[in-house]
Amino acid sequence: MKHVDLLEKIRDRMPPKRFEHTKGVAKTAIHLAEKYGEDKEKAEIAGILHDVVKFADKDWLKQNILSEHLDPMLLTFHHELWHGPVGSIVAKKEFFIEDEDILHAIRFHTTGRAGMSNLEKIIYIADMIEPSRSFPGIEVLRDKAEIELDHAMISCVTHSIKFLIEKKQPVYPDSFHCYNDLLNRKEK
Repeated sequence: MKHVDLLEKIRDRMPPKRFEHTKGVAKTAIHLAEKYGEDKEKAEIAGILHDVVKFADKDWLKQNILSEHLDPMLLTFHHELWHGPVGSIVAKKEFFIEDEDILHAIRFHTTGRAGMSNLEKIIYIADMIEPSRSFPGIEVLRDKAEIELDHAMISCVTHSIKFLIEKKQPVYPDSFHCYNDLLNRKEK
């Protein structure tokens, strides 16, 4: 499937602003993949599909978490986290994506995890820094993404964890595991 066709297939699944965000994530992911020697096509596909079910009905997402035997702990956290894991299922079943790296990039793009591949890091970072995003500190994150992938990933996951803590929101354990894993790898 051509990527333009893939974009058209997801257009009606989200509001226009989120569609622009999705195109920005795909474009940023291609850039980062090229910069860090990763597969640009895989990065583009993961970028296009990362939010494929972001605007799906909460009950439908919940049912998919249960029926697909995803981590039930997800249901104890804000529903904003549900679209990554369920999106990876939809990418496989509806869009016939078989590549596990792409599926993991979609699944963990909001939380991160320990042992992330470079593609997973690229999608996580691209989702945070794509051109339509605007928040205090984003330029620093964009600059770091141009220098070194793991350093940028540590900065992005740190930003995300701090944001949640400041908002007095629970932090999904995968995010802490991601942060700790990145620091441990950096020290070696």
